[in-house]
Amino acid sequence: MAFQDKSIQCCDCGATFVFSAQDQEFFQSKGYTNEPKRCPSCRSARKAERGGSTGGYGGGSRQLFPATCGACGKATEVPFQPRGDKPVYCSDCYRSVKR
Repeated sequence: MAFQDKSIQCCDCGATFVFSAQDQEFFQSKGYTNEPKRCPSCRSARKAERGGSTGGYGGGSRQLFPATCGACGKATEVPFQPRGDKPVYCSDCYRSVKR
């Protein structure tokens, strides 16, 4: 299937933006069936509003909590609030314990 650039009107700001053939091919490769409704800048603003990112598990900045490694005693930061009833490991010790 040959894709062609397509002009679409943004549902948020009303600006017309181009849904390029390259983007259409990318959307198809990801299995997306709907065309984008928002221009790239409104899409980015909406993602930031929701705390989203360009990928991963929500990505963006996440809160880190200070902790002390239960194996080596080194100060570290973890992406969850330590409860105190289970040990927390620095990344090096976690890799060792995980195995």
